[in-house]
Amino acid sequence: MVKETNRARDLLQVRGVVLDWAGTTVDFGSRAPVAAVCEVFAASGVKLTTDEARGPMGRAKRDHLQAVLCLPRIAARWREVHGREWKEADLDELYQKFLGIQSQCITAGSSVIDGCPEVIATLRAQGLKIGSSTGYTRELMEGVMPRAAEEGYAPDTVVTCSDVSPGRPAPWLIYENAKRLELFPPAAIVKVDDTVAGIEAGQNAGVWCVGVVNSGNEVGLSLEEFNSLTPADRAARIAVAQQRLTAAGSHFLIDTIADLPAAIGEINAKLAAGERP
Repeated sequence: MVKETNRARDLLQVRGVVLDWAGTTVDFGSRAPVAAVCEVFAASGVKLTTDEARGPMGRAKRDHLQAVLCLPRIAARWREVHGREWKEADLDELYQKFLGIQSQCITAGSSVIDGCPEVIATLRAQGLKIGSSTGYTRELMEGVMPRAAEEGYAPDTVVTCSDVSPGRPAPWLIYENAKRLELFPPAAIVKVDDTVAGIEAGQNAGVWCVGVVNSGNEVGLSLEEFNSLTPADRAARIAVAQQRLTAAGSHFLIDTIADLPAAIGEINAKLAAGERP
């Protein structure tokens, strides 16, 4: 292993970020994927709670559906409705139906989160490269990317679960972004994500991890719903989300992407002091 010289250590700063999509840069509350998961299961006679649909968020969507099928209550309900255990063919059918439903949901629900375009401009002015990764397929992203671009957000790279497998929490989506953007070492990369699986992927990649709380999957509310909460309810939801993202390995927590530049400033200070992820 090549050792880091004192000079390299002193000069090391964040060189790029890998941003999640739903709940981090678009779709406040990460609502679109949940709606599609619930709808596709309901069509098969199995009604999900929102928490059941959200649990595996961040994984590739086929893996997500499989994780839901494996939940004890859902597996039992499937046996009750269909008279047998679910099979691989059932998962394939659910996934194909999901793709059709999801394409409509995510295009309609993927508005850019407030502050995102301004933050991207700030980071680029500082010389950072902007990567992104998602559990959506490349086909699904074809509906999301143009809308995001129209609203001011267009990352340098978009790596989907169609491009790299397995998906999160494996580190490969991050590494593929690093490869395409020529970002190294891992200590110069920041993974920004609102899901447990996404933060775990950052830990597995050996990069800095920033968890997104208020706009993300762990709170799971639209901006209007979030703003309508009582202060006590809001604080309770935020506390649970913070705990889950911290337990997954977040080095820093931010409310929304609007707070990312300040977090990167803190990471640069840690790097200058010789700290690493």
